[in-house]
Amino acid sequence: MTTEPVDLKTTIKLPQTEFPMRGNMAQREPELLQRWEAEQLQTQIEKAGEKRPLFVLHDGPPYANGHIHTGHILNKVLKDIVVKYRTMTGHRAVYVPGWDCHGLPIELQVDRDLGPKKAELSVQEIRRACREYALRFVDIQREEFKRLGVFGRWDRPYLTLSPHYEASIVRELSRLAEGGFLYKGKKPVHWCASCRTALAEAEVEYKDRTSPSVFVAFDYEGDPERLLPSLAGRKVAFLIWTTTPWTLPANLAIALHPDLAYVAVEAGDRVLVVARELAESVRALCGLTAWNVLGEIDTRAAVGTTCRHPFIDRKSLLLFADYVTLDAGSGCVHTAPGHGQEDYQTGVAHGLEIYAPVDEGGRFTADVAGFAGQQVFDANKGIVALLHRLGALLNPPEASIQHSYPHCWRCKHPVIFRATPQWFVQLEHAGLRQRALAAVDATTWVPPWGHDRIYGMIEHRPDWCLSRQRLWGVPIPALTCEDCGEVLASAAFMQHVAELFARHGADHWFTSDPEALLPPSLACSKCQGRRFRKEEDIVDVWFESGVSWAAVCEPHEELWPIDLYLEGSDQHRGWFHSSLLTAVANRGKAPYRTVLTHGFVVNEHGQPYSKSLKNYIPPETVIRSRGAELLRLWTAYVDYRNDMPFSETILTQLGESYRKIRNTARFLLGNLADFPVERWKDVEGFSQLDRWAMSSLSRLIRRCREAYETYEFHVVYRQLIEFCATDLSAFYLDVVKDRLYCEGPAARSPTQAVLYSIARALATLMAPVLPFTAEDIWAHLPRLPDDPTSVHLAQIPAPGDEDAALLEYVDALGPIRTVVLKELEAFRAQKHHSLDALVRLRLTEQDRRLIDRYAESLADLFIVSEVVVETQGSATGAVVEEASGVKCPRCWKRSPGIGTGPHPDLCPRCAGVISATGWSV
Repeated sequence: MTTEPVDLKTTIKLPQTEFPMRGNMAQREPELLQRWEAEQLQTQIEKAGEKRPLFVLHDGPPYANGHIHTGHILNKVLKDIVVKYRTMTGHRAVYVPGWDCHGLPIELQVDRDLGPKKAELSVQEIRRACREYALRFVDIQREEFKRLGVFGRWDRPYLTLSPHYEASIVRELSRLAEGGFLYKGKKPVHWCASCRTALAEAEVEYKDRTSPSVFVAFDYEGDPERLLPSLAGRKVAFLIWTTTPWTLPANLAIALHPDLAYVAVEAGDRVLVVARELAESVRALCGLTAWNVLGEIDTRAAVGTTCRHPFIDRKSLLLFADYVTLDAGSGCVHTAPGHGQEDYQTGVAHGLEIYAPVDEGGRFTADVAGFAGQQVFDANKGIVALLHRLGALLNPPEASIQHSYPHCWRCKHPVIFRATPQWFVQLEHAGLRQRALAAVDATTWVPPWGHDRIYGMIEHRPDWCLSRQRLWGVPIPALTCEDCGEVLASAAFMQHVAELFARHGADHWFTSDPEALLPPSLACSKCQGRRFRKEEDIVDVWFESGVSWAAVCEPHEELWPIDLYLEGSDQHRGWFHSSLLTAVANRGKAPYRTVLTHGFVVNEHGQPYSKSLKNYIPPETVIRSRGAELLRLWTAYVDYRNDMPFSETILTQLGESYRKIRNTARFLLGNLADFPVERWKDVEGFSQLDRWAMSSLSRLIRRCREAYETYEFHVVYRQLIEFCATDLSAFYLDVVKDRLYCEGPAARSPTQAVLYSIARALATLMAPVLPFTAEDIWAHLPRLPDDPTSVHLAQIPAPGDEDAALLEYVDALGPIRTVVLKELEAFRAQKHHSLDALVRLRLTEQDRRLIDRYAESLADLFIVSEVVVETQGSATGAVVEEASGVKCPRCWKRSPGIGTGPHPDLCPRCAGVISATGWSV
């Protein structure tokens, strides 16, 4: 008599489905990618979806610069999950990837690569080098994204450097010009002296910086008695405060708030004017001991009069401005119209010069005596020393403040506000700002806080500076008449240039004479001349990507209208923002219906995740050793609405979760080899436990579909893991092993039908997240004649009927089963197997009524040989003892019936199966 369990394959002699336990996905994934490519799976998916309802996710173009990092992976996999889910739920979801190919980062890298050689090259040669650099990284990133299992039109992406796209950029510029939104003016913009160009709001980041803190006295030139009678004959000064002493050479005014009270304060031999509520803090910061408030001045008498600049022979106008606050300083605001947005608006309102004596390298021009040629931040120290020598500085010269200051997002250097002639989009024209805000309200934002974030940005932002002083990009198509200085930037001219770009690309602007760019009949509208010089500025790359909806989607019915934009939260001031403004200005509505935002990747301690901080795990090492599926599983595991941790510890944890999914699939497939799949839906005789498993599966399908629909992918992950680990491995599959291994085909068939249903559903449900594993499962799954060859051509099933009462009932059995399993654990510790056990289940009356429905299945539920149910009073408990009878060598259950019948070594159940099937023991 055999004393060990008989292996399933030996016992019933059935072929087993070979589904690798370990998976070895690092090697398996490239094989599947090659297969998909050979079978043209993307083409098959698009053909299958031709008549389905449209769902469009428009790709925000990553920058074609460098290898992809974890943030790229997160973003692309999130998009792929959405597209795959929509495709597998009956939609036509075509995904066209794109790349942002122009702009400063590429040009700066090419400058570094060229070195001194750049000085010898023409503009066209430099642009060619930029193009080659961008296209090289398009190819590199394309292969890296494809390696992640991301589906899309990789052979037909959109590139912002293509002639078609460049022409679209100019066409949208022409519409802005036609609508009256586009203008050229001199006003302050963020300027990076290192990169030597204007910057958009989206290209500026704020971080702490230590700056000088100076209180500077501007001597009053008017009659002090008009301010306050007791000041007759006194020397009076208005005290300003600034953290940018370098802007003082451009001071033209001092702003006061019309509704604040200002006082004259006696400080030694001079009288200072400050806001009354700030007087005490000024005294403390300046370290003044002699301090006597003389009274409140008449600010209306002061406005319109002037002060004297402390070190330049110039007047400074006193005026009112509503933006003056009591947050810091003195209440008297230094105003330089060429170096600040509010200062500029005040200057325009009062007819002041928009004066900014600083060149493109951030150095003072010859207009600033004593400081010409100095870099402005370097000049701070000298200006403070000069103020101190002149007695105009009230506080200690070494005083400083740490505050948030704008920096260039590329070179990381601090930027300045500098007035230069630039091209702008006027936000107040034709109600553009208010219409954009209304479009924000009409859009669905995921998470909802995205609404308030972008709403506030648009509500308070200045006009959009479109021009950049660089070479690598699309030129702003404008000409200036050499004879009279008139600017030609009409919509008609821009449309003509767009047609030239469509044929020749934007390089045509740089290689052609101005006259060759003119339509035959076009001349200067002012003097009728035809001698022009070309605009040298290029357009902001945020405008380029911001019109992708017009260049890529609008012309094609399979890509329009757009349902979803999906990018990182920084794009509220970037691509979401620029796309919204261009679409509202030129089409009257937002380009998207829904905008989904994700956070940023951090380490397990919540710190920024970057190579420079040495807490970085190169994605390629993960893919090479463990496969891309682990990175995709991480993408679904994290809650993208927050910053997302990424670490070796998390990857190890996810590796265990992945193995749980894969091993569950292995068990399911391993028991389907003899299942008559053609009779799948005709099987009868389901047990109550089988029906519970089908209800549990329907619940899983419903919950996963709901989570996919609401973009809660972490819920999909959790549902899949809990179903595999708890509902299946820890319960249903554990219980039905005896039936699968020891019963004959008729008795096994209903359970196999359940396993088959689960395997099909799991393959399709996980496919958007784990496309390689799902494809492996599908390849090993017995399939119906009309099943597609790839799981990605299949459909996620709709949820079936859920027997809520049955689900609730089995959930209620959980605590009883837990009691039994705890006692069995102690029994096994004594070198017993659970099938050696007899369980005496002592139940309360309530639990007895609950368990009655499963009275005949209790031994299977607890995986023991026998269960005796007894009733007791106050609490449910269990006693485990060794069962009577002899252990059957086939099923391991103890049975008193061994020793009789045609197979005396087997229990009656196993003997009957062997007799009926003819299987050998």
